[in-house]
Amino acid sequence: MIRLATVIDTFETDFLTQYRHKLSFDHLRALAAMTHCRTQSSLKMQVKCTECEHQTLVPHSCGHRHCPHCQNHESQQWLERQMKKQVPAEYFLMTFTLPAEFRALAFVHQNIVYALLMRCSWETVRTFSQNDKQLQGTPGAIAVLHTNTRRLDYHPHVHLVMPAAAINGEDRRWRTKRPGKGKKGYLFNHEALAKVFRAKLLAGLVRRADAARPLPGEVGGGL
Repeated sequence: MIRLATVIDTFETDFLTQYRHKLSFDHLRALAAMTHCRTQSSLKMQVKCTECEHQTLVPHSCGHRHCPHCQNHESQQWLERQMKKQVPAEYFLMTFTLPAEFRALAFVHQNIVYALLMRCSWETVRTFSQNDKQLQGTPGAIAVLHTNTRRLDYHPHVHLVMPAAAINGEDRRWRTKRPGKGKKGYLFNHEALAKVFRAKLLAGLVRRADAARPLPGEVGGGL
């Protein structure tokens, strides 16, 4: 199997010549980390066979969250931990996408916009859960931020996995929601979700813009 570090070593110069102006500091830091992942230039750890006296030095992984060599095993362990936390209810997957009009803004102000994207996604499903006649409480959810499509196009969006269940903190009641007839896989109305989510996101962006003038997009401006 070809290691990613080998690919980077082969094509890094040409890649940076063509795309450096589009890369953020975080991109460059990830590239630098993966360049030395499990290579002879990385730190070494000593391993010893439990059946004999054989010892050897093994290069360390870079540990970066974007490195496929490092994160495959950790991702599987994370999934197994989440599966153990499942509650007795049907689960649903919802995706909240940053409107295309805000992608350029998000790329410049990634920390701020990504945090806002995650928060608005959660606030939206929490609001719908609290107002739902069957749930009437606060749900739980797992949210994962993706910044690109499989073709590596810049496309920030949040995948949110949520059980059709909620708990009311006041009366400590646990409620679950069952889809009605003809509504298999239905949790909340997707058009209503999208409308509320967009309103929350826009309001959040406006608040940040009002707090720091000039507005984003203007020279010297920021969120």
